[in-house]
Amino acid sequence: MKAFLLAATFLITTIAIHAQSGNPTTPVKTALRKTATGYQLYRNGQPYFVKGAGGDDFPARIAAYGGNSIRTWGTEGAQRILDSASKYGLTVLLGLHVASERHGFNYDDTTAVRKQLEKLRGEVLKYKDHPALLAWGIGNELNLHYSNVKVWNAANDISKMIHAIDPNHPTTTVLAGVNKGLVDHLKARTTDIDLLAINMYGPLATLPQTLRQSGWEGAYLVTEWGPTGHWECLQTAWQSSIEETSSEKAAVYKSRYEYSVERDREKCLGSYVFLWGQKQERTPTWYGLFTEKGEESEVVDVMQYLWSGKWPANKAPHLYSLQLNNKKALDNIYLQPGSSYNAVTAVADPDKDKLSYRWEVLPEPTQLSEGGDFEARPKPIAGLVTTTGEGKATLKAPEKEGAYRLFVYVTDGHNNVATANIPFYIKQ
Repeated sequence: MKAFLLAATFLITTIAIHAQSGNPTTPVKTALRKTATGYQLYRNGQPYFVKGAGGDDFPARIAAYGGNSIRTWGTEGAQRILDSASKYGLTVLLGLHVASERHGFNYDDTTAVRKQLEKLRGEVLKYKDHPALLAWGIGNELNLHYSNVKVWNAANDISKMIHAIDPNHPTTTVLAGVNKGLVDHLKARTTDIDLLAINMYGPLATLPQTLRQSGWEGAYLVTEWGPTGHWECLQTAWQSSIEETSSEKAAVYKSRYEYSVERDREKCLGSYVFLWGQKQERTPTWYGLFTEKGEESEVVDVMQYLWSGKWPANKAPHLYSLQLNNKKALDNIYLQPGSSYNAVTAVADPDKDKLSYRWEVLPEPTQLSEGGDFEARPKPIAGLVTTTGEGKATLKAPEKEGAYRLFVYVTDGHNNVATANIPFYIKQ
């Protein structure tokens, strides 16, 4: 039934959007206009509010669940992504990879800056007329751990280059948070850029107020938002960040969206939820709305409701708690090597579906990334968990001293999943 509904919704959405998109061989114009109360984005002459997904996985699901746009961080695979977006009636905020100071780029090196500009010119020429293109994203989080304000001059020159050869699509630059000092630099040095784009997690609900206090009066997009970030949350005594369960995340996503994106329609042009896919960043479940198998968490249910106003016909399981040795994550769980401990999770399914449980033990990653850079997934340690009943298991503690996590994945037979993990430390 879920597959049928997804296919039917996708077909209706695709027909409706393609009917408005004009000739598929010509660009579709996106315009930013000032209104009596704020700003409005227009696509092909029609008002357009971005209901977007950060990531290009599962585009059919984005369309079927009420979304309308995809965000990328660069042009790798851009032709495939743009073509796929067209197929499913979606648009693309196409990222242009701009080198960052934290990765060693020197914005005092005028030759390197010029070469970068010319390289990006080729990318813009290649994709500027694609009918799925919505706008250009110049760089990602160029303000993260930076000191040379000339990066904003370079971003402004890239915007000027784009506007000179592509009159149909606006430009933005994507920021890691925002404050008054940053806004002052942007207002002085990026006068050609059409709007701001901001990545924000925990403080998202206060973003409209933060922008006003920072002096930004223009339009903006929220280009990443999601769970409480691993740098923002509570930690164990050994500094392992404590991740929200999938059900806690569902509540967080819903409240943050309603209290920020929906409440500031005068200047907020929409958002891109993070991450429409799966990745390893501190854990394999922290930011992705899906598992590696493509199973959908309760957050996907929430996004379908926020985008379409309707809940799915079959919902994901709701996970209430996970305990190890009768303790919660905040209790700083220390275990003895080789000893056995009980684990229990409390889960209910809204549709009374039969639930299945799978458990996994991972060591904490030792090579940690920042700013979304690549991070290797730790290898699971097999043979440590024995299922003892519905939602119950026995953990045999690893022999090696150090930090670990116990994960549980609860599935309902309809490609829905609930996830949670609990950190623990092996100590003699």
